[in-house]
Amino acid sequence: MKKSNSVKLYNILLPLWLIIFLPSYLWLVLIPLNYLIDRVVLKWSLKDMPDKGFFCRKHTWKICLAGFFSDFVGAAIMLAISMYSGEHSEKLYDIGHAVMFNPFSSLPGFLIVAACIAISAVCIYLIDKRILRKAGLDTEQVKQSALRLAIITAPYLYLFPSGLLYQGGILG
Repeated sequence: MKKSNSVKLYNILLPLWLIIFLPSYLWLVLIPLNYLIDRVVLKWSLKDMPDKGFFCRKHTWKICLAGFFSDFVGAAIMLAISMYSGEHSEKLYDIGHAVMFNPFSSLPGFLIVAACIAISAVCIYLIDKRILRKAGLDTEQVKQSALRLAIITAPYLYLFPSGLLYQGGILG
């Protein structure tokens, strides 16, 4: 008797924000771009500090890593909520689908995504505050720079309706 190997292929649709966390050639663009944005924001927030160019060269990489970590925290929460919601009622499934693919399709989904952006921003603020304090900045500069970095570099990409890519949009 001949055994038949049945192979099933499934179409995997991922939200845009989740694709960013998968190792790929996209990192060759993302890492330098995030570093550049963090450096510009840090330099701007330091205002008239003498030798701020040297300070930025020395500390931006730490701030960039803190940003990636903070973005991952928000994404992990969204992923956990989406996975949990898929195993329960249809209402929860709709919320999970909104979190994954279109936050604007449901108010609870939007609020969850907005909360995850805020959580990531708070993480950015707290970690950057610690980095900048250890770097020797005064208290006012630490607060101002960390706040600007948190607000400007928060992961707003989480709000992008990834469903547009798959439903007759760019990839559909």
